[in-house]
Amino acid sequence: MTKTYNGYKPPFTLSAKAVGLVADIAAQMERFAIRMEQSDALRLRKANRIKTIHSSLAIEGNHLRESEVADILDGKTVVAPIREIQEVKNAIRVYEEFEKLDPFSVDDLLRAHGLMMAALTDDAGHFRRGGVGVYSESGLVHMAPPAERVRLLMTDLFDWLKNADDHLLVRSCVFHYEFEFIHPFVDGNGRMGRLWQSLILSRWHPSFVHLPVENMVYANQQAYYDAIAQSTKQGECGPFIDFMLEEIYKSVLQHKGEPLDAPVNDTANDTASDTVKMTSTQEGIIDLLKKKSFLTYEEMALQLGVGRATIARNIAILKDRGILTRVGEDKNGYWKLNI
Repeated sequence: MTKTYNGYKPPFTLSAKAVGLVADIAAQMERFAIRMEQSDALRLRKANRIKTIHSSLAIEGNHLRESEVADILDGKTVVAPIREIQEVKNAIRVYEEFEKLDPFSVDDLLRAHGLMMAALTDDAGHFRRGGVGVYSESGLVHMAPPAERVRLLMTDLFDWLKNADDHLLVRSCVFHYEFEFIHPFVDGNGRMGRLWQSLILSRWHPSFVHLPVENMVYANQQAYYDAIAQSTKQGECGPFIDFMLEEIYKSVLQHKGEPLDAPVNDTANDTASDTVKMTSTQEGIIDLLKKKSFLTYEEMALQLGVGRATIARNIAILKDRGILTRVGEDKNGYWKLNI
């Protein structure tokens, strides 16, 4: 049972599933940590950082591709809307400060928001001063608490986060949900909530610096929003905890032993080789297509627990190597295996 701090305790119930997932994640993290020490670790860390920034901003409607994010990170010129470029530059600055941020500090949260939203909103680095609601195409989804309550709610939430006895995996999920419920900023709440859960997780296990929440959410956006909606409907964030822990577990399993996928344009010399070692993602794609040759990228991504971009990248590699051929149009065609 969690303690109560300053009269505040976030409402949540831990399911048997959540308890089991905490144990499973803990059991797998050391293998992922070992993975991050392999020979391609530096390249993998940079690739993950690019994916993280791309994923978090894509969720918010930024249209830049991963390759363009990489170019901005490398200081190259990119032709794109000024706001979208600014969003990427801001995110790069925040992630450069990532390991210096204290996940239990309200002041550091405000400092990170100031960096994340610089030149994008007048209130960068400050809690909102007015009311705010979350809307969908059908209308108002959630009306956030009044502005005058935000600082107190956030102070209580941070106090609980720092002092509660619950496992930090659980606390990170609860914080993420409660943060989105409070919606403390005029803009940038989504990207800040995901960033802060990643930061909290990195204090439990440093390897979470390279296994961020943003990528998991990007691959399963609708399920993420559904879990938030279900938790709000129930008045406690148990469903959201279950969802996030499951996504974390799947991500750890996916990455704990997989070598870094070769960039598409690095495979030219591999096409003639019949002995090229495939990654687990590529093997998974082939196994799926042996059973159903007409699967879409989205269906494969869902079944393998990865993002659509990961599927597209690996299919391009398989096609370049002559292992896979597309027959017919996108809607009515199918995949032909050449092995």
